Amino acid sequence: MKRAMGLALALCLLSFGSARAADTIKIGLLAPMTGSWASEGQEMKKNVELLASELNAKGGLLGKQVEVIIGDDGGDPRTASLAAQRLSTQGVVAVVGTYGSAVTEATQNIFDEASIIQVANGSTSVRLTEKGLKYFFRTCPRDDEQGRVAAATLETMKAAKVALLHDNSAYSKGLADEIRGILKAKKINVVFFDALTPKEQDYSTILTQLKAAGPDVVFFTGYYPEAGLLLKQKKRMGWNVPLLGGDAINNPDLVKIAGKDAAEGFQFLSPPVPKDLDTPEAKAYLTSYTKKYNETPGSIYGVLAGDGFRVVTKAIAETKSTDADKLREYLTTRLKDFPGLTGKISFNAKGDRLGELYRVYKVEKTGDFVLRK
Repeated sequence: MKRAMGLALALCLLSFGSARAADTIKIGLLAPMTGSWASEGQEMKKNVELLASELNAKGGLLGKQVEVIIGDDGGDPRTASLAAQRLSTQGVVAVVGTYGSAVTEATQNIFDEASIIQVANGSTSVRLTEKGLKYFFRTCPRDDEQGRVAAATLETMKAAKVALLHDNSAYSKGLADEIRGILKAKKINVVFFDALTPKEQDYSTILTQLKAAGPDVVFFTGYYPEAGLLLKQKKRMGWNVPLLGGDAINNPDLVKIAGKDAAEGFQFLSPPVPKDLDTPEAKAYLTSYTKKYNETPGSIYGVLAGDGFRVVTKAIAETKSTDADKLREYLTTRLKDFPGLTGKISFNAKGDRLGELYRVYKVEKTGDFVLRK
């Protein structure tokens, strides 16, 4: 009798748990919660969880609460693939993330084959949206747009000789190739084009090679951990050539790694952060974020993840459905100039965000990132 009662209780609890799970709308967040990009993952988590809590306080979606299911990709393609497979079996109706083009690329087919909408926030490689994948979107721009802005910035600096340094990743190499092609068309001499090895601690050899090439400007298309070390070690060797960077450098840890003295004057490209937007949505979000965390958002990619969450939940609310085909149809044909936290958002049929988004930021003496007018 006791065994029968125990089994009945277990079945009851299992049934209750299943019913409870069915009473939520699950949205996945794929992010580097660990690894060298963990600060980006933490920012993504903060933004998405804040927006989910605000949405739930207003009643949630379709009469249900929204539940955020987090998958840690570790900033690594193989880990990301496993995390994506796990998320695809957990009943998520959409996934926000991730950061890093090569990492995102390892997850695309998994979500697409499972008919799960994916909205990447920090994956700008052009090829990600040239594969004809039905359910892939991104709130960040593409590297071809960034390449145009980078080349235009180098032109305004009157650079006759440019060094391009990348890290051989899909994003970094792709952006370097885009910039090189545009500079070649403009007859600007690229005197150096090579890669460093990520996650090393000593870049004196590559810096010496760069210096020997005699560039007027160095443009690094890699990520903030390596950029911080390059700035620090370049200053130590007394080489004062300007160093510019791409959008993967917009992270406060850049200044922590480089030090304020070495980082001062450094310029990089990035979509605008909320404090530099005068929209009501951006202002309201800054207020709520600061109230929750006692700080402003530290990374644009966390905010772009927030925009990914917002467009997904907007699509669910407007279609009154979690069906992937209905969500895709809404995002590609009916979502027009949605007031995002990073500006207006619309998507084309490929899943790319429309409009010019990149701006030039400069690191001030205080270590703050300031929009260059």
